Amino acid sequence: MLSKVPWQQALLSPRAHWAWYGVLAWPLVWMVWALFNDALGANPAEALSRSSGDWTLRWLCLVLAITPLRHIAGVPALLRFRRSTGVACFIYASVHMLCYAWFDQNGDLTEIAKDLVKRPFIWLGMLAFVVMLPLAVTSNNASVRWLGGKRWQQLHRMVYLLPVLAVLHFYWMRAGKNNFDEVWVYTLVLSVLLVWRVWWKAKTSPRI
Repeated sequence: MLSKVPWQQALLSPRAHWAWYGVLAWPLVWMVWALFNDALGANPAEALSRSSGDWTLRWLCLVLAITPLRHIAGVPALLRFRRSTGVACFIYASVHMLCYAWFDQNGDLTEIAKDLVKRPFIWLGMLAFVVMLPLAVTSNNASVRWLGGKRWQQLHRMVYLLPVLAVLHFYWMRAGKNNFDEVWVYTLVLSVLLVWRVWWKAKTSPRI
């Protein structure tokens, strides 16, 4: 029973959730601090864009890992952290997009449109952001009530498109530098998480 395991019970406390908010915010706080203190190296725009993109991928991996960890470790309380982690993933993706639009393209929509045609990894990143947008907007209890539980779940299954789009975006972005080491790591992690989801779905589906 959960009540017999103090550390699991502690995960249900508001203090634990606020502490997790602090963990999610910390990389962004550091990036802002580094930006205003000239601690991002010779090319701060590139460093900020790269760091925000990396953290977007890390939070995406964690969002998809929470359900497997919940079942494998037998800790239902972990589910409480999935929604806030998903919202954090969207916030870091927004910062990543802003870095591209502001620093790389000076907010010029015409140049952004031209770039979308020239570079596949740009429109893949844009597409991933578009997929994330309705998920982030509806990550609240009011949206669950408005859509109904079943439709809300169907909408949020779009999250499983994100690993494919994110890895392809990362792959094509790194192709210019022929540097794929991190790409393969994220591909492996996200593939394992998606395969686990398929396996779990098959295992728990009612048999006729």
